[in-house]
Formats: sequence, C-alpha cells, structure tokens
Amino acid sequence: MTKEALLAVDDLHIFYGSIDALKGVSLFLNRGEIITVLGANGAGKTTLLNAISGIVPSAKGSIRFNGNLLNGMPAHEIVNMGISQAPEGRKVFSTLTVEENLNLGAFTRRHRKGDVLEAKERAHALFPILKKRYRQLAGTLSGGEQQMLAIGRALMSAPKILLLDEPSLGLAPILVNQIFDIIGEINRQGTSILLVEQNANKALGIAARAYVLENGQVSVSGPSEELRSDEKIREAYLGGRALKKK
Repeated sequence: MTKEALLAVDDLHIFYGSIDALKGVSLFLNRGEIITVLGANGAGKTTLLNAISGIVPSAKGSIRFNGNLLNGMPAHEIVNMGISQAPEGRKVFSTLTVEENLNLGAFTRRHRKGDVLEAKERAHALFPILKKRYRQLAGTLSGGEQQMLAIGRALMSAPKILLLDEPSLGLAPILVNQIFDIIGEINRQGTSILLVEQNANKALGIAARAYVLENGQVSVSGPSEELRSDEKIREAYLGGRALKKK
C-alpha cells in the first residue's frame, strides 16, 4: 500500500449467517486511480462494495477512507464523506422521473442548491441523453440509459470515490464501449474509481491495477498489464485467449 492511498481495506471478513462471504480481503485505492476487482458470480465482489458503502457490517478487519475508519458508520454518512455507489442491476427508481432519480442522488446535500445544480450539470454533460429524458419515467428507459442514470445519480453527491458494480452487465458492445469511455472521463475529472466488472478485457484496459476474488479471497493482484499476460486470468475470463489492449 502507498502512503497516498485514499481507500484502504485490510483483512476484511464479512459473514452472512454462518457463511464467510469475505475471508480476509485487503486492497487499496490511490487518489486519482482506477482499480478493478474481477471474479466469478458469488466471489464476493458486490459484498465488498456493500461493505465499503456501509450496507453490510464487517465482522473483522478495517475499511479506511482518507485515514478515517468507516466500520460501523451509517451508509448516508459514508456518502457524505465522499463515497458513492452505482449498484449492480442499476436499481433506478422506475416510477420516478430521470430528474427525480438524480435529485435523490443529491439527497445528503439537498440544502446546497448551488452544489446540486452544478452536479446535475455535470451529469448532463457526461450523459446528454439524461437531459433529453429528464421528465421521462426511469422505468421506461433502455438498459443503457438506465445504467447512465445509475452512474449519474451516484455522481450527484460529488464523490471522491465512485464504486461501480458491473456497469457493462447486459449491455450491447457499442454501449459497453460508451460506458467505459465515460468512466475514463469521470476519472480524468478527478474521481477515483473502484470498478467491479466481469468483462476482464475492458476492465484491465482502463484500470491501473486489478484484484481477482475467488471464494471471498484475493487470489491474484497486481498491475493490469501483468494480469493481461497471466495464464490463469486468460483461462478464467477469456477462454485462454490473450487479453486485448484497449
């Protein structure tokens, strides 16, 4: 771990009843960095993000943001501190409009009207379709548009760290490329990103470093370029084919 780490997870254990979902996971995210967490379904990727977000409690280990311990902190306070998540499956509020969904993303800073307006302008600049659809019910959007709304909503709290859970899931290849281009732009604008993703090719193409979760444990980690040539990664995610550069 480097001294400038913005997020540090150390020896994290999470239990669902008697099931040990995470078994001593450690990782770090530096300021301005994108890291990715790869793994099969059930490996513990979403559990990791939910623990960082304060949605599930940790049994052992620590989660620190900017040096501050997050363990036991309510989820809304973690959002206030600067961590926001776009969850797997988008989970937009289908009976609310696009604008109402965005406003809910800014709930913790709703009294700062100027900040909310600035955040909404940023979301519209990144996702122009949201501005066009602002009065449309979120449930009537396409899958790609809902994913854009989920990310835009997460950005409304002006996070220092954006947690993305499977942003490419269920999207056509052309939309996957578009989403990853926008993820890169969000990072260039100064937001650090922890990306959970099953599309290893796209994830390793955008992230500086990667962690692979297997059965709740980190099995492989390192610079993305090194993992590109790792035979285990190729076999697990691309049927033995070499990963393509972005």
